[in-house]
Amino acid sequence: GLSQYSSDPRTEWDLSAYSTREQVLEAVRNLRYKGGNTFTGLALTHVLEQNLKPEAGARLEAEKLVILLTDGKSQDDANLAAQTLKNLGIEIFAIGVKNADEAELRQVASAPLELTVHNVLDFPLLSSLAGKLTRVLCARIEERSHKETADTPVNTGPQLSPTDLKISAVTSKSMHLAWSPPVRPPKKYRVVYYPSKGGTPKEVVLEGAASSLQLSNLTSHTEYLVSVIPEYDAATGDALRGVTSTLPLSSPRSLRVSELSHNSLRLSWKAAQGATHYLVLCSAAPDGAED
Repeated sequence: GLSQYSSDPRTEWDLSAYSTREQVLEAVRNLRYKGGNTFTGLALTHVLEQNLKPEAGARLEAEKLVILLTDGKSQDDANLAAQTLKNLGIEIFAIGVKNADEAELRQVASAPLELTVHNVLDFPLLSSLAGKLTRVLCARIEERSHKETADTPVNTGPQLSPTDLKISAVTSKSMHLAWSPPVRPPKKYRVVYYPSKGGTPKEVVLEGAASSLQLSNLTSHTEYLVSVIPEYDAATGDALRGVTSTLPLSSPRSLRVSELSHNSLRLSWKAAQGATHYLVLCSAAPDGAED
């Protein structure tokens, strides 16, 4: 599977899209370059939320690997998003080109860093990594597969996953989340939320007995993506996802002008709920316009 990113990640194809090497190589040849910013944290969250799920071809029993290819320093918190993936048992390889930040690559990647972090001076030099990276990836998959025990619980849908996410009491700055817990209570929940059009994912960790959360200090008039992820000692349930928008801030109304003189005027309006200050801007009307 492959996703390309700038300020907004874009899935190019899912894990289940192609079944032969030739098909994948043809898809790579037809790939359109996506220019723009470098929101690596948002991209990693996109991969978790959109690409590493059963509907996109991710098999529950398969090892999960993410290869991050970047040529710049992230403009959001890539480390927090990467830690979320690593906490779920997803291994990250970080490949830097040109202006990539070596320290950031080492933060994002999984251990051991001597195997998972690579940096080259220019794009043509990536070809020298292909053979080595292939061998390392195959070896890591084999090594991790051998560590799995027969009695390790796997994701079993409703047994381990919450349902019925309800988002209520939405204001310009907050919203309330509530959900129905799974049959088997988790050890803890991780609630991840972030603006859909780009921004640093934030995370709240709750005890497994919880079934609701109040999100505060949100940005007004903004669409948020929310994920509730249950975690067990040796397994992770399906994330429960939702999307909603915070309300716009209220506006002042009924602007009136009075007490006009040659160099002054008085303004009055109906107050905006919750406002603590007002900014009043005044400029001369252009020639020909009504004063």
